[in-house]
Amino acid sequence: MKGNSSTTMQLIIQLPPRSEQLEINRARWNEVLADRRLTELPFRIETNALGQILMSPPPSVGHSNRQGRITILLDRLLGGVSLPECPISTLDGVKAADVGWYSLERFSKVDGQSACEIAPEICVEVLSPCNTHSEMQNKRSLYFEAGAEEVWICDLDGSFLFYCASDQEQPKTQSTICTDFPASI
Repeated sequence: MKGNSSTTMQLIIQLPPRSEQLEINRARWNEVLADRRLTELPFRIETNALGQILMSPPPSVGHSNRQGRITILLDRLLGGVSLPECPISTLDGVKAADVGWYSLERFSKVDGQSACEIAPEICVEVLSPCNTHSEMQNKRSLYFEAGAEEVWICDLDGSFLFYCASDQEQPKTQSTICTDFPASI
């Protein structure tokens, strides 16, 4: 065959019902939290649907700065409960949102869980240079499936895209939950 040819392949993954995946995530995440060797690693740890551990490099100073500023702003503007590195039980294992924001009412439903089985109303991902568009699209879908109302993406320059559960593919220029949150930090 001469020249470039491209073929499109479709991948279909059969996932268990959410209740079964939550059980798998709960058991595996408790094992991860109990393993002292993992707490000593300088990596961010998440799991996939099979319970396998996924590790990412630690965040940079800029990433940590943006994450901290977002947490402080959410606390100031909304109250409620802001959680950095918020572990969320999803259909693809436990994922850690850089920041999760809960109303007090919703937080009372997850308080005491090792990984939140209901996503925060707001899930924020702070981009790092190694993040890909498809990775962020996948995390958005997982957070919405777990109950998030909004997913925010903070770019390397501190600018935001706000996605809503009602229109998950079309970014907005402003949050509907926290209308006073700036479009850039």
